[in-house]
Amino acid sequence: MTPVLELSEEILAKYDNRRSNLVPILQDLQTSLRYLPEPVLRKVARKLRMRDTEVYQVATFYRGFSLTPRGKHHVLVCLGTACHVRGAQRVLDKVITETGATATGTSVDGQFTVVPVRCLGCCGLAPVVRVDTQMFAHVEQNQVKRLLRKYKKPPAADGGAND
Repeated sequence: MTPVLELSEEILAKYDNRRSNLVPILQDLQTSLRYLPEPVLRKVARKLRMRDTEVYQVATFYRGFSLTPRGKHHVLVCLGTACHVRGAQRVLDKVITETGATATGTSVDGQFTVVPVRCLGCCGLAPVVRVDTQMFAHVEQNQVKRLLRKYKKPPAADGGAND
């Protein structure tokens, strides 16, 4: 059994087979796996005695769930009107450059998923960036590198190679 399926088994074991557990199960799986792979969705359907399509409908309805792998850190950049007029596009461009992600994609190293959004509900703090659950207000392009620094994994040791 793959590590993903093993972890999903552990998570599923915490719940009984009531259909009302579907969203909490998917939330736990999303948090642990960073996405909802198809084989895991099928396991959920079997446990809850639901059709695969019913589970898939819920997994694709809510934006909090993803069927493709997300980065360890989820970066939301607000592009709503207030943020836009205060330079959010430049902030987004810098976030993309610093993380190595595409505008709606995940970085090659799996550390970041960058998502432009229309509103984070903090217009008075524009431009706004949210990393995981932490909100950053009045973000300027020149602050992005420092803002993301604490979320980047440290570089791997070079095994004693000389520079």
